[in-house]
Amino acid sequence: MNTQSLIHKRDQKAKLHLNQYAPVWLTSENIINKDEGIQFEVTFRHRDYGWVGRNYYYDSFNNTLYYRGQTATPEEEIIRLETKEPYINTLTANTPNSYGG
Repeated sequence: MNTQSLIHKRDQKAKLHLNQYAPVWLTSENIINKDEGIQFEVTFRHRDYGWVGRNYYYDSFNNTLYYRGQTATPEEEIIRLETKEPYINTLTANTPNSYGG
């Protein structure tokens, strides 16, 4: 599978789940062609935990998004991120109504 197809499939799956946390910034991604997967991290403001960086792995073969943990994101990083275009944008953040998980 080519890289663009892999990213497109990941985006379809990930954006469906992450849209509730918008705005969301994609902070890193590692494409693993031999496994047809993508390891990536996103940052957003969680209603219970504040600003977090969440790690995910997208498995293209099984079309599955795996959650791989989260860490708190330092304020300096948030200031830097907010100057960039989000991976998932929104007109109005709905953080209070997002899923608590």
